[in-house]
Amino acid sequence: MKQHVEHSCDVLIIGSGAAGLSLALRLADHARVMVLSKGPLSEGATYYAQGGIAAVFDETDSIESHVNDTLNAGAGLCDRPMVEFTTRNAKDCIQWLINQGVPFDQEETSDGDGQPSYHLTREGGHSHRRIFHTADASGKAVEITLVDKVRAHPNIQLMERFNAVDLITTRKLGIPGNRILGAYVWNRNAEQVETISARFVALATGGASKVYQYTSNPDVSSGDGIAMAWRAGCRVANMEFNQFHPTTLFHPDDRNFLLTEALRGEGAYLRRPDGSRFMPDFDPRAELAPRDVVARAIDYEMKRLGVDCMYLDISHRPADFIQKHFPTIYERCLKVGIDITRQPMPVVPAAHFTCGGVMIDQAGQTDIPGLYAIGEVSYTGLHGANRLASNSLLECVVFAHSAAQDILARLTMSSPPPALPRWDESKVNNSDEEVVIQHNWHELRLFMWDYVGIVRTNKRLERAKRRIDLLKQEVQEYYSHFRVSNNLLELRNLLQVAELIVRSAMLRKESRGLHYNLDYPDTLPDPKPSILIPDNY
Repeated sequence: MKQHVEHSCDVLIIGSGAAGLSLALRLADHARVMVLSKGPLSEGATYYAQGGIAAVFDETDSIESHVNDTLNAGAGLCDRPMVEFTTRNAKDCIQWLINQGVPFDQEETSDGDGQPSYHLTREGGHSHRRIFHTADASGKAVEITLVDKVRAHPNIQLMERFNAVDLITTRKLGIPGNRILGAYVWNRNAEQVETISARFVALATGGASKVYQYTSNPDVSSGDGIAMAWRAGCRVANMEFNQFHPTTLFHPDDRNFLLTEALRGEGAYLRRPDGSRFMPDFDPRAELAPRDVVARAIDYEMKRLGVDCMYLDISHRPADFIQKHFPTIYERCLKVGIDITRQPMPVVPAAHFTCGGVMIDQAGQTDIPGLYAIGEVSYTGLHGANRLASNSLLECVVFAHSAAQDILARLTMSSPPPALPRWDESKVNNSDEEVVIQHNWHELRLFMWDYVGIVRTNKRLERAKRRIDLLKQEVQEYYSHFRVSNNLLELRNLLQVAELIVRSAMLRKESRGLHYNLDYPDTLPDPKPSILIPDNY
């Protein structure tokens, strides 16, 4: 039997994207921080984000305009105080990223006072140019910069190739209350479950788009934080609002590569196979309509015409402009034989962003004292029924800042957690039926795409719920008898998240934003978030 390993820290951060690394850096001068990453430190949704981060810097723009654009995109379901809080703090958080060394694109000339002038782009749903970016690989620039900073800090311990298994709370140990104490984690290198005790735990695990067959997200986006928080007793909200990015590359040699919304912001057109434009038929904003409108329009045209894809065309812009502003996309498409300076790009929608999540306040606190959730894992009310482009990385850095302030204010008043029980593997064996996990995995993702995708019906949701219930029973039995693995942990979490998505969708008796139900096509007055409460709340 392997020796049990115990770790301890002041703050355990589960996740290593923009939210988790920003929080780590803001805490590390005052606390011992551990950062957990399922794979390599930079492997997460942040790294693949292309568009950028929205913030008001231009004199012709205003915070109120950013607020209104966000509210409009959110289809009447945003929490206005949260929107105002986020947009009001955007400029300072962008400046913090600049101070860390993130190389946002600059104009060729500086301002009159010698300060750099940043090139701001525009994306769908925005009324002004306010997107800070690094060409078309903004997330990569943010992630690499933060990773370098984190690796250099002596107070941050990095734990790569570690999966969080479950949160440990006082309630779980039979102690009154429900304060966070730490987590069980699976060391993928040593293939054993270890224990981490912490005064505070922050979930920065990203979204759950891997629950769908087609997604623009990396493999790690399996809803782990949402599932763990739900099992621990946290409420979740608005899980029915899954954003499908309208334009991912459709090509057999490069599936689901995201084509940034900034392409449409810089004049790209969406075309049918015959070359005709179709977005003006669906919305007066045409290609600059919010993502839910564009995704449904593409889906409608594909089904109406019986074709596999639509086309995104920026070839009418100068070739040097395209190569300068979209070098990553230009090179990536060129590798599969598409010259975007001359040819349109074949596109389909793919699951991209989870607008709902674990309910938090402005400090990032969940329902469990000491447990925080920041970034895509959380429900802040910022996104409502549809996320405005480039508000996602903004949410990460703003709530990392507010969570850090709250944790630091409580740090000196907190006491170390008690000794935590070790993980019990005395009654489990090594699995000899890994094929069961693979089969259930593929079945889940396929029926979620077919039944709980861009367009839904009551019958489709009911079918999905029945299949989820059966699969959850199978996987729980499997989980009880065999040692954990990466695929088992992710499948368990994806099934839990899938159930939350379907239950939330069943609650909403209307069509709004990203949730479109043919049985309830109308939009109701006075909408409310869909809040689910666990039995152990």
